[in-house]
Amino acid sequence: MQGVLSGDRAILGRAITLVESTRPADQELAEQILEACLPHTGNSIRVGITGIPGAGKSTLIEVLGMLLIREHSKTVAVLAVDPSSQISGGSILGDKTRMASLAASDKAFIRPSPSRGSLGGVAQRTREAMLLCEAAGYGTIIVETVGVGQSEVAVHDMVDFFLLLMLPGAGDELQGMKRGVMELADLVAINKADVNPAAAARARTEAENALHYFPALPTGWTARAVTCSALSGQGIAELWNDVLEHQKRTLGNGSFTRVRREQAIKWMNDIIQQGLANHFRSHAATRAGLVGLEKDVMEGRTTSFRAARTLLQLYIDPNFVS
Repeated sequence: MQGVLSGDRAILGRAITLVESTRPADQELAEQILEACLPHTGNSIRVGITGIPGAGKSTLIEVLGMLLIREHSKTVAVLAVDPSSQISGGSILGDKTRMASLAASDKAFIRPSPSRGSLGGVAQRTREAMLLCEAAGYGTIIVETVGVGQSEVAVHDMVDFFLLLMLPGAGDELQGMKRGVMELADLVAINKADVNPAAAARARTEAENALHYFPALPTGWTARAVTCSALSGQGIAELWNDVLEHQKRTLGNGSFTRVRREQAIKWMNDIIQQGLANHFRSHAATRAGLVGLEKDVMEGRTTSFRAARTLLQLYIDPNFVS
């Protein structure tokens, strides 16, 4: 624990590896470390960044991170959740190679974690990794998501500020964008505005118009749209000012603390659900009945509903006879 609290990046990396492990012995030790580190957490700004592949998330994060380090004397931790290889289970994109300058800074910590098929593309232990980074003294935590499936919702539920990154040509993009994604956004940023400023301006207007149709955010913050260019640095400082304004406003109206508490309860419930699912699959009676019932479902001898109900009954009562 002391190594994490001292900010040793190598020890922090090993602690996150321990948290990500599925071995029971590792999980027990990881829980002890997290419990010990918990009093030293909660002092960072947590920012989630999502967007379609190719929107420039990694480039923006690197430029923003270097801005925070050089001009604001901040420390930055990036938890980048990579798509997982279906063969090896390892990360595909390798964000350290895509954020070379930021990775080289002793004020930054970058951790690419494979999603390994977890719901929404968010690594199962991203939340715990975030707590360890806070305990290590990182004042800004950035969670980059794969940008597919339910990842937007998952990231939103673990950060203070949620940024949706889009590209010029947002008219078509908005048509394909799930309503729920934009409803969650605190800020919509149109990236690569230097390539075609006119198209970026139109995209910003379209995004702003779309945001007006959504219900007010529970934090009291009014979502807005901006243009920026991660490549040239245009609008990045202003983007960070929006993050700071959001934090100031939510701290002032009390929603910052309320949301953090609600997130903590949700984390607890997610862990309970995950633990129950793992216990269900490892339970002797359900494991024994699973193979036969799966075959019955595939061959049409029983319904999925009846098979699931039978397995649940076996879990509750191993002597149950269907």
